[in-house]
Amino acid sequence: MRQTPAAIIEYLIHYHGSRDWFECHEILEEYWKRHPDAANADTLVGLIQLAVGLYHERRGNLAGAVKMLRSSLGKLDPQQLQELGLDGGQLRERLRQRLEALEIVSADGGGRSVFAEMDLPFADPGLEELCRQKSEAHGWSWKRPSPLHDAELIDRHRRRDRSDVVREREESKRRKQQQRGEKP
Repeated sequence: MRQTPAAIIEYLIHYHGSRDWFECHEILEEYWKRHPDAANADTLVGLIQLAVGLYHERRGNLAGAVKMLRSSLGKLDPQQLQELGLDGGQLRERLRQRLEALEIVSADGGGRSVFAEMDLPFADPGLEELCRQKSEAHGWSWKRPSPLHDAELIDRHRRRDRSDVVREREESKRRKQQQRGEKP
């Protein structure tokens, strides 16, 4: 098995185990922010957008899903995905098919898709097994269907505690004002 960053493993565990794509976004965004100059930074953003797109789709926000998934497709580099242990060509093809189906439903004006999971294809069976084991250690069934009636999961962005994010933004604003010589 290759040296896969812990954040990618956590992303994959949540992606296929808890099905908490909002958490996938949080995990990988934090990692990406710490490594903005990484050679695979665009692919990391593509994986973040993939999770956000599926989160939107599952909630019925087709316009948001199409926008995020289209952007994701443009950023996911097959070779970089392969280096992370995923089958980049197959992932991009699944994403293209998903996007095409959503665009058809969206074009109908007010149409609603029937949500189905989109598992990520692994190129590294050792990585998949590791993620499956870690998922099950959390008590999650690997590659289970999303629990569509779990409001904590489906509406995660509305239900989470954002006080730390608000504090961080205020602190950043204060620092920028100080740097410019302004009073907070």
